[in-house]
Amino acid sequence: MNGEFRTGIGYDKHRLIAGGPLVLGGIPIDFDKKLSGHSDGDVLLHAVVDALLGAAALGDIGTHFPDTDPRWKNANSEIFLRHALGLTRKKVSITFLDCIILAEKPKLAPHFDAIRAKLATLLDLTIDKISLKAKTEEGLGDIGSCNAMAAFVAITVKLT
Repeated sequence: MNGEFRTGIGYDKHRLIAGGPLVLGGIPIDFDKKLSGHSDGDVLLHAVVDALLGAAALGDIGTHFPDTDPRWKNANSEIFLRHALGLTRKKVSITFLDCIILAEKPKLAPHFDAIRAKLATLLDLTIDKISLKAKTEEGLGDIGSCNAMAAFVAITVKLT
């Protein structure tokens, strides 16, 4: 099994509610809405956690951090990522991360460098191993009407 590669896929979606700042990928973004969730609602970090846990066949974020547990109320999503990294560190090493954020507003491209740098630090990767893209929903659905935001993440890992 040593040297085997796997891919994990993560997805998360949360409502946008009044108030800010918006926290995405661990970075606060000046915006008049924020993500609503049991924790801080950071859809990007949640999707990264799910992708990493999936690649290591260790369940999902809800298994490890159920939204019924009051300990995780308003928790910083970096806690979840550190936990997932601790669980997977002896099983897998991350080789690449590819992320897509679905959001009508705010424009995210100006924040890409900061988000990629934060992810690189959190995951102990070089920035060239992190791809980040944003897509709008062209006014369609809850994302298009700026009532929600979502993220998809694919992670490539090597079994250790």
